[in-house]
Amino acid sequence: MASVLVVEDDQFVRSALIRHLTEAAHTVRSVGTALEALREVAHFRFDVVILDLGLPDLDGSEALKMLRGITDVPVIIATARDDEAEIVRLLNDGADDYLTKPFSVEHLSARMAAVLRRTRTTAGEAPPSNVLQVGGLSIDPLRRQAELDGARLDLTRREFDLLAFLAGRPGVVVPRKELLAEVWQQSYGDDQTIDVHLSWLRRKLGETAARPRYLHTLRGVGVKLEPPVPEPQL
Repeated sequence: MASVLVVEDDQFVRSALIRHLTEAAHTVRSVGTALEALREVAHFRFDVVILDLGLPDLDGSEALKMLRGITDVPVIIATARDDEAEIVRLLNDGADDYLTKPFSVEHLSARMAAVLRRTRTTAGEAPPSNVLQVGGLSIDPLRRQAELDGARLDLTRREFDLLAFLAGRPGVVVPRKELLAEVWQQSYGDDQTIDVHLSWLRRKLGETAARPRYLHTLRGVGVKLEPPVPEPQL
């Protein structure tokens, strides 16, 4: 059972979501505006937020940014928009997943289960205590902290999970399907999600896809993390 906040201004859709989630034994609160949603997350603890983009007072993408400023609660975007650039932007802004309307209740249930499984695994399991060291990278799974050359890295939950998973297999090319299964707890998904998070990590590690240092993508194969090759001395 999970505590769910539904942010949806269409009364018909909202009622259907509330009914389905309640029948599935979830505790549900619902609002129809972005400002109400912000008030809710400020006063109540939720396991997941289902956020519509077409809200009457504030675009859902702006609401997402504001939510991310006050909470790390998983957010599933529910949108009728299928523009690829916008979906990438939403993932960049902190969405954990997205669904394009219309969607079935079964599809929503599967996505919710995956998001909740990831979150509860992270929160409920004691990670190994040994610090992972890859070149100048130091990753402490127990404290969920990472440093690069002694400087603390400001990572989101998913960025840390991805980095720690790769650091536990230094020099090994990890297939994308394995990343989806182990980091995102999904048996299927869009490679775009992985690419977005890799892009975030590269930025924070001071590298680019064109000039990688730690993160290396092998097209059509997977991703590996390894220490940078020392530059030759002149």
